[in-house]
Amino acid sequence: MKNRFKGKIALFALFVIAMFFAVSAIVMGLWNWLLPNILGAKVITFWQAAGILVLSKILFGGFGGRKSFGSEKFRKLKEERMNGMSDEEKQKFKEMWKQRCDRGFFRDKC
Repeated sequence: MKNRFKGKIALFALFVIAMFFAVSAIVMGLWNWLLPNILGAKVITFWQAAGILVLSKILFGGFGGRKSFGSEKFRKLKEERMNGMSDEEKQKFKEMWKQRCDRGFFRDKC
């Protein structure tokens, strides 16, 4: 049983490494295809593309997988808060969030 589990871990690790190399190659290909013609950027190597991929992971925090706070958790919190409200309070709550969203950076997300 333990050997079978170790085999699955090794297979998963190989899959993650292979995906990293594949996505790095895609980044390199798209960069070299688009950006030199559009912006006059230099052509990059595979390892520079891998570095850009790692840097984007650090700066922007992910390639998917986890959901952000703004989706499911926010929806549940809003539902819990609105369950105990009267119709008038619900309308005031919606107006308050509409005003916040209208003047914020993420207007289209609200």
